[in-house]
Amino acid sequence: MTITVLSGLIRPLIEGRLPDWVEPHFFATKDEALALAPRAEIGWFDMYDKADMAAVISAATNLKWLNSIYAGVDGMPLDLLRARGTLVTNGVGINAITIAEYVIMGMLTVAKGYAQVVRAQDRREWLMDSPGKVELFGSKALLLGYGAIGKLVEERLKAFAVEVSVVRRTPGPDTLGPDQWRARLGEFDWVILAVPATPETDGMIGADELAAMKPSATLINIARGSVVDQAALVTALRTGQIGHAFLDVTTPEPLPADDILWSLPNAHITMHLSGRAQDKMFVRSAQRFLENLARWERGEAVTPQVDLTLGY
Repeated sequence: MTITVLSGLIRPLIEGRLPDWVEPHFFATKDEALALAPRAEIGWFDMYDKADMAAVISAATNLKWLNSIYAGVDGMPLDLLRARGTLVTNGVGINAITIAEYVIMGMLTVAKGYAQVVRAQDRREWLMDSPGKVELFGSKALLLGYGAIGKLVEERLKAFAVEVSVVRRTPGPDTLGPDQWRARLGEFDWVILAVPATPETDGMIGADELAAMKPSATLINIARGSVVDQAALVTALRTGQIGHAFLDVTTPEPLPADDILWSLPNAHITMHLSGRAQDKMFVRSAQRFLENLARWERGEAVTPQVDLTLGY
């Protein structure tokens, strides 16, 4: 029997469907998880508090395979997992559809001035003209990050006739390399961040990058708050260096009620809801985990595996 320790949140979707070689143990609290962790050979330790999750992972000294619903693994003790030889599968792609749809929603919200339309409805005011007159058609987007989410964003933007340039490690047609995109920032109406959170991407959009963007451009961040220098972004929004920012992620989260970002009319904050704007996240994760258990039993590779050196 393989001792498997799992979050109780997933229990209704997998209990009764687990193979007979799995001995499942479910936890509801951090203390329960810490007590069970040292025995776990397979673990699914997802918690909202990353420090708690890291503590449980660190306590799982016998862990051979760690599974997670999260696409981003920042906050996990990756060096420790690599040293222990633990395989890690993550939730990359699980939320890609809804997050890609959120990007389109953000672009249309900015283009059509929809936030002002909603506020006018709250006031019961009949607007005589549209507060936003931008069309996505023919505009240009720079897409930083070309994983599962980035590919779906590109696919949807092409349906709107948006010209998409992708940043990748290996340049190609309509593709820019890591050392090329900054010099081209002034060409784009939309700069979309879909990169993983790693030391390499930390603060990749700072004062210099914001200054290089079009004054009418919109920055869209569905990656992590750490990818953007938030103080520099506030300055850029207040001074009109860029037109708008559509932020599903911030630093910190939750964003404090007194943070100036809340009050900026050209900042659109969606509280890290993009991945939650669906009802299939746990269903998809459970199905992927069960399929991976079958692969594990056959001695095949579980997927998708995190490169613990790169951090994604």
